[in-house]
Amino acid sequence: MKKLMLGNEAVARGMLEAGCGVVSSYPGTPSTEITEYAAKYDEIYCEWAPNEKVACEVAFGASLAGVRSACCMKHVGLNVAADPLFTMSYTGVNGGLVVCVADDPGMHSSQNEQDSRHYAKASKIPMLEPADSVEAKEFTKLAFELSEEYDTPVLLRMCTRIAHSQCAVELCEPAIIEKKEYVKNPQKYIMAPANAIKKHPVVEARTAALTALAEKTGLNRVELTEDKSLGIITSGTCYQYVKEVFGDSVSVLKLGLVYPLPEKLILDFAARFDRVVVIEELDPVIENHCRAMGLEVDGKNIFPMCGEFSQSLIAKTMGVEAKEFTASEDIIPVRPPVMCAGCPHRGLFYVLSKKKITVLGDIGCYTLGSAAPLNAIDSVLCMGASVSGVHGFNKASGKDAEGKTVAVIGDSTFMHSGMTGLANIAYNGTNSTVIIVDNSITGMTGHQQNPTTGYNIKGDPATKIDLAALCRALGINRVRVVDPYDLKATEQVVMEELAADEPSVIISRRPCALLKYVKAKPALKVDADKCRACNACMRIGCPAITKKDKKAFIDSTLCVGCGVCEQLCAFDAIGGGEQ
Repeated sequence: MKKLMLGNEAVARGMLEAGCGVVSSYPGTPSTEITEYAAKYDEIYCEWAPNEKVACEVAFGASLAGVRSACCMKHVGLNVAADPLFTMSYTGVNGGLVVCVADDPGMHSSQNEQDSRHYAKASKIPMLEPADSVEAKEFTKLAFELSEEYDTPVLLRMCTRIAHSQCAVELCEPAIIEKKEYVKNPQKYIMAPANAIKKHPVVEARTAALTALAEKTGLNRVELTEDKSLGIITSGTCYQYVKEVFGDSVSVLKLGLVYPLPEKLILDFAARFDRVVVIEELDPVIENHCRAMGLEVDGKNIFPMCGEFSQSLIAKTMGVEAKEFTASEDIIPVRPPVMCAGCPHRGLFYVLSKKKITVLGDIGCYTLGSAAPLNAIDSVLCMGASVSGVHGFNKASGKDAEGKTVAVIGDSTFMHSGMTGLANIAYNGTNSTVIIVDNSITGMTGHQQNPTTGYNIKGDPATKIDLAALCRALGINRVRVVDPYDLKATEQVVMEELAADEPSVIISRRPCALLKYVKAKPALKVDADKCRACNACMRIGCPAITKKDKKAFIDSTLCVGCGVCEQLCAFDAIGGGEQ
């Protein structure tokens, strides 16, 4: 039987068919759906971990116990998991272990365009890269087999287009995999220096064996034509673009095992052609490998280093007539990202902007507080950096900054990597104010549960961590909870904590307006006779508020009746009721 599947769904299916027993992940676009789909299979234990490092270590523990396991993350999440990843390369595995990482060329939902292939080379762990949903499933299954055969974790590299595109996938029966016996082996699993130094040569020998595999595996394949003028070396989503541009008219070496890369296979392929072009998104990983072997190839000298590729880009660069497509004649207005109508973060950011407070922000949907008209955030670096950063900012700037600077971090992000920064504030002492925007969910990646919500990945009741109690346990004596819909109270608490002579935490608590259990209030309406067109209500940037006949107008299909705009109107022009 065949089923139309997203690439991420196909990876989850591959886990099932491979007999994977444990999946631990942290949500991150474009990887999130892998774990969400895997959680639909009762045969696989799935969980959301507090962060990617924990997820990777959980997967290692399950592998150590003899069960096939996996963890999933986006490319920047692999940075967080790098510590266990590099050492797992030395320890090897017991049950097969697959680390799924999804890159984001074009930065559709990311703060950089990191190329995860560098991690494969640096950690000396094999990496597979599927080019469609069919390969996503099959490569996942092969990854578990390679993991156990070569005693290594295996990286599976997805990217946005493969993760979120669909094709028909053949469904197979799940394999029955016997749990491997755990045998105590300190020399293999305890990476103290005396043991680790003996494992490095083992890793190098394994890489040599995998390089030999790369020469003959079906993961790498050659598609030849009679034309000897041009040969293309490519992988992943770029392979699909090449096929759409050239069809079967050009010879292609498609690489599915992207680390370690073959040598003889590439040299033999290149020897057939007058010109060889390497087409790969982001960094010249394959191209540099070719050049290191002495090959003259075209690559980043004609293709961009930055951004996502497309069929039209490849056609234009290669001098090929692009296939015709129909474009809309209508002018489509730009729709920049914006916090939703009724977003609980809006009231807080309005207060911070109004008081001209310096805000070190973090990763989440609340990052949109940086956008106009609020313009309320000064920096965003990585998960948890706001808390550590505000401490450093205040240490460097002195007492004046302490009363004018805050960190803003979400509930899930605080659990991910904000706690250690807060411990640092308490231990090393700045009068820093940290605001945890607690919307009771992991919002940006599509409403996943986290340790503060009280539910697990399947929606079953779970331990709910008390953020206020946790902050006090980390050494913070001043912990306040405020409703960001109440602008006056929010402003009062913010200013009081900034004036305090010790560290403090403000928990801005209001559930995400899009949660199913959150019931919207009746939409507000504007009394046009009272409206003075002062634009005060426009300063919060709510998408439900527009202008009509130069007066404020509230779209009743968007308004959730949060009442924030009502508090801004000095003329009582905004009130309750249906429009």
